Amino acid sequence: MENVVIFDSPGKGRGLKATKEFWAGDVIFSEPSLAAVVFDSLAERICHSCFRRQEKLQRCGQCKFAHYCDRTCQRAGWAEHKQECSAIKAYGKVPNENIRLVARIMWRLDKEGSLVSDMQLTTLDELEDHLNDMQDDDLKELKVDIHNFLDYWPRTSKQHTIDDISHIFGVINCNGFSVSDQRGLQTVGVGLFPNLCLVNHDCWPNCTVILNHGRIELRPLGKIAEGEELTVAYVDYINVSEERQRLLKTQYFFDCTCEHCTNKTHDDLKMGGQEVEGVKPSDEQVKEATDYCFDMMNKMDKARLNGDYHEVVKICRKCIDKTEPILADTHIYLLRMWSTMSEVQAYLQYFEEAANYARKMVEGYMKLYHPNNAALGMAAMRAGVTHWQAGLIEVGHGMICKAYAILMVTHGPTHPITKDLEAMRMQTEMELRMFKQNEYVYHSMREAALKNKPMTMLHEPKSVEEGIKNLFHRRK
Repeated sequence: MENVVIFDSPGKGRGLKATKEFWAGDVIFSEPSLAAVVFDSLAERICHSCFRRQEKLQRCGQCKFAHYCDRTCQRAGWAEHKQECSAIKAYGKVPNENIRLVARIMWRLDKEGSLVSDMQLTTLDELEDHLNDMQDDDLKELKVDIHNFLDYWPRTSKQHTIDDISHIFGVINCNGFSVSDQRGLQTVGVGLFPNLCLVNHDCWPNCTVILNHGRIELRPLGKIAEGEELTVAYVDYINVSEERQRLLKTQYFFDCTCEHCTNKTHDDLKMGGQEVEGVKPSDEQVKEATDYCFDMMNKMDKARLNGDYHEVVKICRKCIDKTEPILADTHIYLLRMWSTMSEVQAYLQYFEEAANYARKMVEGYMKLYHPNNAALGMAAMRAGVTHWQAGLIEVGHGMICKAYAILMVTHGPTHPITKDLEAMRMQTEMELRMFKQNEYVYHSMREAALKNKPMTMLHEPKSVEEGIKNLFHRRK
C-alpha cells in the first residue's frame, strides 16, 4: 500500500491520497475481501468460493447450503465456511446474507486480530457505522438482524457485546461492496474491503473500482498527481444531481457538495428538450413528455417482470414515438427506453432495430459520462455485439474497439471481460477485412454460419442501476 496514504480530507473525514503520479489504466492498489458471501437469492447458482456462475454445482454434504464448482473450490472455501457450516447445522436454517457476512467477519477477526494483513490500512473499529443516522425502519430491521444473529452465533465461539455486533452490521450497511461473477456482468454477493472503505465519493471521480479474480482493483480514469485525493462514485452519475444527493444522504449519510452537484452539471441535458434548428420545445411540453415517459416506464417494468417482452416492445415503441421528437437525446428516461428496447429486441432477435437503439444509447452516454466511465464501455460493448449480430460489421467493429479501449482502463488486460472483448475485436477486424474485399461473399458466409450456430447476446444487467456502477452494495 505504498502508493497511498491516509489523510484528513476537508469536509469528508479520512480519505486516501496518492503518494506518486498515476496514469489511466494503472492499478493504484489491489485488495482481497476480509470476508464475502453469495446473495441469498443466488445461493444455489453461484460458487461460494470463487463466485462463478455454473450450470451444475456440488452442495456441501454437511450444511446442504453452500455450493461449489468442485472439490478444489470446496477446499479453497473451507477456511471461511468451516464455522459457518457448523453454525447453520446447529441453527437449523440459513440466516440472511448480512448475518452470514457479519458472522464470517467476526470469526476471522477472532482468529487473526483486528489487522488480518500487513496491507490493511485501517481496523474495522475505526470505520464509521452511522448507527445514529439510521432511520427508524432501518433500525427496526437492524434489531431483528441482531436478534437472529445472537441465535445463530455458536455458544462455542467467542462472545461479543451488542455494541460490537451492531457496529459490524453498521459498517457493512455503509461499506459493503458488491461482488460480481467471473465475467463482471452481474453482482452475485457482497463483501467487505477495509482499504476501499477509506476512498471517498465524488460524482465525477478520478478512479474506478473493479473486481478482478477475487480482488478489487482501484484504477485511475486519467492522470492523477502526487498528493491528489483518490475518489470513486458511490452512485451512478446518470442520475440528476438532486437524486444523487438524495441517494447519498439516504444510503451513506452525507451531503454531497462536489462540483457537479453544486453546479448541477449536465442536469439540463439529462432532463432537457430537443433543440431543432435553434428551436426548443416549451418547458410544459418537456414536462409532459417526461411525466409520460415516467408512467410508461412503470408499465414497462411490470410487463418485463411478467416476462411479456412483446408487451415491453409495444410500450417502449409507443413511448419513443411520442417523446423522441420532444426530449433531448441525453434525457435519462429516453435513454432508458432505448436501452430496454435494444436489449429486448436483441433477445427477440430483431437485431437491426436493437442495434439502432443501442447506438442512440451510446451516443447519449458519450455526452454525459466521463470518457473512461465503465458504464459507457459496457454500453459500447453491447452496441458493438448487437451491430455485429445485425450484420453491420463496420459500426460493430468500431463500437467494440471503443469498448475495448475504455475497459482496458477500467478493467485492465487480465479481466475476463476484457479478454472476451479482445477476442471479439480480432474477430470483427478479420470480418471487416473480408467485408471490404467482397460484401457478397461475406454475407453468404455469415448467413451459412448463422444457420449452423445461432449467435447469442452477451448477458447484460437489466438496468444501469444493476450494472457496473452499482458496485456499492445496499440492502434492499
